[in-house]
Amino acid sequence: MAERILLADDDASILALVTDLLTEEGMAVTAVPSGEEAVRRAEEAPFDLIILDIMMNGMSGLEVCRAIRDRVACPILFLSARDSVKDVVAGLGLGADDYLTKPFALEELVARVRAHLRRQARSSPAASAERPITIGGVTLDPAALSVTKDGRNIPLSTREFELLAYLMGHAGQTLSRERIFHDVWGTDFGDVGTVAINVKNLRAKLDPDWRYIKTVWGSGYRFVTQSGFTEEG
Repeated sequence: MAERILLADDDASILALVTDLLTEEGMAVTAVPSGEEAVRRAEEAPFDLIILDIMMNGMSGLEVCRAIRDRVACPILFLSARDSVKDVVAGLGLGADDYLTKPFALEELVARVRAHLRRQARSSPAASAERPITIGGVTLDPAALSVTKDGRNIPLSTREFELLAYLMGHAGQTLSRERIFHDVWGTDFGDVGTVAINVKNLRAKLDPDWRYIKTVWGSGYRFVTQSGFTEEG
């Protein structure tokens, strides 16, 4: 079955270009010219991935993401001509999984979309056989796609969940931003600075005291091991 993509952009040329590109890749694209229409379509049918332009007349992509994120589990990718750190943080903070600025290379867009779809398939409950990981008070359950801290559920975006799973799965190892970006984002395209933004968002939700996710200055990040957490705690 073809992967189902919802695409929203009020630029007719971009809408047609991306629709044709992804259709040629064998995907079923529902293309809409407004944020309001995107919300309606997202509520009517399930999608495997959603692509939103941030700057649309009427309802912006950020507003669409805010409106649907709690009801939609699939990855959300932003397209925008705006590339400031503030926009990136705002989009990712609302639960988006990725961010691509215009103009973009068509090959990069396809690579990003394919990478998200592969990870989505691998992380589905039916495809996941990994056991839960517990370190300190944090438990990540890959099969249930859930994270708890001290018994309290921690809502995470798809990207934040994948990042946490990767860090906890490599607990005790110092991981460079480049390695994290390659392994978690599944591509070498894009800005590795996105890793730092996602780590910041993950810490805000899960680890505001920096007890679990350590920054190794000049090297990357390290999630503490159970023994390391016990010694520090």
